[in-house]
Amino acid sequence: MCFQKNHLTSSGKIKKAGADYLHEVIVYTNTITPRLRFIFDFVGKEIGKENFFTLTSDITIYRESDKPKFNYSKERISENEFFLSPHAILFEQDIKQQLIACFETNNYRAFFKTNGDFPFDIFAASFYLLSRYEEYLPHQKDMYGRYAHENSLAYKENFLKIPLVNVWIKDFKEILKRKFPSPDSYRNPTGIVFFPTYDIDQAYSYKHKQFWRNAGGIAKSLFKLSFGELRERWDVMMGKIKDPFDAYQWMDQLHQRYSLKPYYFFIIAKKAGKYDKNIPPGKKAMQDLIRHHFYKYPVGIHPSWQSGDDSQLMKEEKKMLESITGNKVVSSRQHYIRFTLPETFRYLIDSEIEFDFSMGYGSINGFRASVASAFYWFDLEKNEQTKLLLYPFCYMDANSYFEQHFSPQQAYDEMMYYYNTVKAVNGIMISIWHNSFLGTDKKYAGWKEAYEKFISRIASA
Repeated sequence: MCFQKNHLTSSGKIKKAGADYLHEVIVYTNTITPRLRFIFDFVGKEIGKENFFTLTSDITIYRESDKPKFNYSKERISENEFFLSPHAILFEQDIKQQLIACFETNNYRAFFKTNGDFPFDIFAASFYLLSRYEEYLPHQKDMYGRYAHENSLAYKENFLKIPLVNVWIKDFKEILKRKFPSPDSYRNPTGIVFFPTYDIDQAYSYKHKQFWRNAGGIAKSLFKLSFGELRERWDVMMGKIKDPFDAYQWMDQLHQRYSLKPYYFFIIAKKAGKYDKNIPPGKKAMQDLIRHHFYKYPVGIHPSWQSGDDSQLMKEEKKMLESITGNKVVSSRQHYIRFTLPETFRYLIDSEIEFDFSMGYGSINGFRASVASAFYWFDLEKNEQTKLLLYPFCYMDANSYFEQHFSPQQAYDEMMYYYNTVKAVNGIMISIWHNSFLGTDKKYAGWKEAYEKFISRIASA
């Protein structure tokens, strides 16, 4: 199994094994724009290395270069070059409705069909998906005020469950290798990276909550005549049994057994609310729990629902987490996957967040940006690449349970599907689980076992 070969460094970046690279490809284009530089950098790193593509708008330099030549302009220049006629989107500065007609090629969907040695403009199409261009256009929000996945091209064209950009790049790389057969130029496949992450929305079901919240829970149990729940709550509060959301020891043992390096995200909301039901961060028990995980694993902020409309509140929550851990917090994932482009990511940058793990949907599993690789966020309104590195996830337990209404067996099958799909493109599979699913709550019976079965299966693959 290869998921430990690549790992997240202390700085937050995934380190990949590979060979040294000796060659580059020179690319001629009429104009070098921020959009073009961004996407050529991304594709180049996926194919070979940083600076795999050397960009130039000087035709003389291009003609005289002894490097492999890639012509990204409207007309061919020489016989021995790789030629691709570009779509206009990478040379534009505004944001507007794009004419997109999807078609089938080599058993996958594509768009921005053009002329040349590849059936479509892979750079323009990849930029459209990675930049989340469609999320800047007028669209319908879902019940939580988020971009609804039903709006997306990936959903409408039935490629949401595929890391299509990686599939394109894999195909494109093979064509480039046939054109420029230099074994040392291309990154060798290093195997899938499996990266488990956890959102701690409610650290405990009953323990350590404010008196009024437990009193309210007791009243609800009485009203519903749910005496089993009432007894369980009482036994937990009296210390007779473990809290049903307390899965932390089991999770630690799982990680140790399979040498996993997970990431934890904690909500640090000062006040409880409809969507923020965490234990108050001022409680010693909550601080002890955070420190316990910080000493073992990377820990990030899970900005509260309330902070989604208040960037200053987000900074205060981050500062609180930093005071608990005694360390700078540089990673985040939005609670309920609630973010709006470009505002939310600008808030994160302003709060000195460097790595975000929110790129996915909180309503369905799949690849929101159609990619299973980390990439820098491109601020489309400012037309510039930022330093915020995004780690997309493709699977979340809550989506599987609440939105897709899957059984534990179906959830296991879904996880295996995503694992095998990402493995086929040597990508990164990031999963999200919640401690509530991995404890003893009867509502989630069988889910812990499905997760452990998945981990065991991929560890033996």
